[in-house]
Amino acid sequence: MNTEVQNVTSEKSEEASKIIRNYALGSIVPSLIPVPLVDLAIVTGVQLKMLHSLANLYGVPFKEELGRSAITALIGGTAALSMSRVVSSAIKTVPGIGSLVGAFSMPVINGGSTYAIGKVFMMHFESGGTMLSFEPEKVREYFKKEFEAGKAVVASAQASGEVGKDGTVKSK
Repeated sequence: MNTEVQNVTSEKSEEASKIIRNYALGSIVPSLIPVPLVDLAIVTGVQLKMLHSLANLYGVPFKEELGRSAITALIGGTAALSMSRVVSSAIKTVPGIGSLVGAFSMPVINGGSTYAIGKVFMMHFESGGTMLSFEPEKVREYFKKEFEAGKAVVASAQASGEVGKDGTVKSK
């Protein structure tokens, strides 16, 4: 690969990483909505917007229904993650303590899953993949690895004060 092509690829990777990180941190905000399952619907919308942004960056045609299917397949294929999202959201129905528990668990789960989805699609698009050629079962292990990395990114942002207690993301 010549230097010019490497620079373009590197610039796209850097831009994709910024997009992913911003959306991962942005997916924390809906976690604080006290209404069960509404938060999950909004986070899915954030994740779809991230996929749209990544597809635009890589020049890949985007179809919302394919993006929604891909997100569902990735998250649903990881039983523990799928259950923890639903349980963390549903716990908000318990008066008082439910909202508190949900506020602590949901940001990391939502941020981590958004980060992982972004990293999976970044790899997929960089290898020439499209929305139509995406095969979630082939990237399941990579998704799990990136989910753990995403949880660490969110926890680090929270610890550094980059994300306020109210879920707002402070600009650098």
